[in-house]
Amino acid sequence: MKKKHIYCALSLLLFVINPLLAQHQENSASQNQEAEDPPNIIVIIPDDLGWSDVGYHGSEISTPNIDRLAASSIRFDHQYVYPTCTPTRVSFITGRYPSRFGVTGPDYGEVIDMGTPTLPSLLQENGYHTAIAGKWHMGSPPYTPLKYGFDASYGFFDGQIDPYTHEYKTETATTRRRSWHRNDEYLDEEGHATDLITEEAIRVINEKRANPFFLYVAYSVPHHPLNEPREWTSQYEHLTMSPSRKWFAASVTHMDDGIGKIVDALNETGQRENTIILFISDNGGQKSWHSDTLYHGAYSDKPHTVLGNNYPLKGWKQDLYEGGIRVPAFINWKGTLESGTAEMPVHVSDWLPTFYGAAGIDRDLSALQLDGQNIWPYLTDQQPVNTDRRMYWKVPHQSAVREGAWKLIEDHDTGGFELYNLDNDFRETHDLSEEYPEKVEQLTELLEKFEENDRQE
Repeated sequence: MKKKHIYCALSLLLFVINPLLAQHQENSASQNQEAEDPPNIIVIIPDDLGWSDVGYHGSEISTPNIDRLAASSIRFDHQYVYPTCTPTRVSFITGRYPSRFGVTGPDYGEVIDMGTPTLPSLLQENGYHTAIAGKWHMGSPPYTPLKYGFDASYGFFDGQIDPYTHEYKTETATTRRRSWHRNDEYLDEEGHATDLITEEAIRVINEKRANPFFLYVAYSVPHHPLNEPREWTSQYEHLTMSPSRKWFAASVTHMDDGIGKIVDALNETGQRENTIILFISDNGGQKSWHSDTLYHGAYSDKPHTVLGNNYPLKGWKQDLYEGGIRVPAFINWKGTLESGTAEMPVHVSDWLPTFYGAAGIDRDLSALQLDGQNIWPYLTDQQPVNTDRRMYWKVPHQSAVREGAWKLIEDHDTGGFELYNLDNDFRETHDLSEEYPEKVEQLTELLEKFEENDRQE
């Protein structure tokens, strides 16, 4: 009888304790999940790097650090951007098509409406330290990085600078020759821009802080004008190529060395496995450049007759052909993302919602009217790949739309159309507009639908 009473008491005790234990375990799991540090995010953007300007795409240019990163990353076969710098950067930072702001090419003044939510401002609201090192080109003073969500800024405001003097090419109504700055205040400093940008990125990484960081590293190279130290040009002296192509190659290898140092800093500070790295060019490679007057005429006797290489893609920077808008890109998160190749089309506007998702921030972004999509579930194999994606581009003289494998380009000047099936013809050699008039009509309607939400000029 006594044993029976003890058994009943124990049963009653377990009946009370078990739910409490279960609740404690659930709360602990939830707390552990909340305690997980959100990842640091580093975005590395070369300027005018073409499809075949990296070693892992078969280039003659030496990029061992980029190649090593790419080998352990998810590499994008169809990463789309815009054919010039400002539109790509605006789309990246806002998650929207740049034509929503009336931006269709390189721009100055108030490029992004003040108060527009941006990737850095949204991350800043969620506890991130946000910093930019390098090229801004999304507004002229006073429309500078600290007003769009960055806690710290360093680099240059304008489209391009001389790598040593750090001056912009000329003075205009909205730009000055001075462009180099720290925290939006003009700064005079000696050194090659590539080295200074790398050093600033490392400084941000080494800084002691409790919160995660978002670091936007926008190199000035391989955009012209090119002027590289012999340390880098000497590596290409033995090759048979145009002198300007050698300068271009040297600038890329110089940048690659800086990227290696950035990764080393992550390893040395123990942050490598908690840092996402995105590498993405801002547009396709440029064919050539020369000026007798810009940069005080300093490059009048240094014609840049051969620059980037977009082979085997058609077109150059400023074109809506694949060579102008399809670029080298990969994402790396050591220990979290498995390496491989992503063949799905990805748009530069996707990265705002994607990084928001990767950071584990629980917020509905529908009010922002984003054009980009969160591709994090695809990258982590939580959802099947969306191959029928619709995308849209608008530049001063052309517009384009892609739906699935089909791509339509409209010429604003002639009113003509070009139609390509990229699955069968990624080099865009066979215009199918006359063979498939119904597809032209359907994609034209889609194009007009996209245009409805653009800011009218």
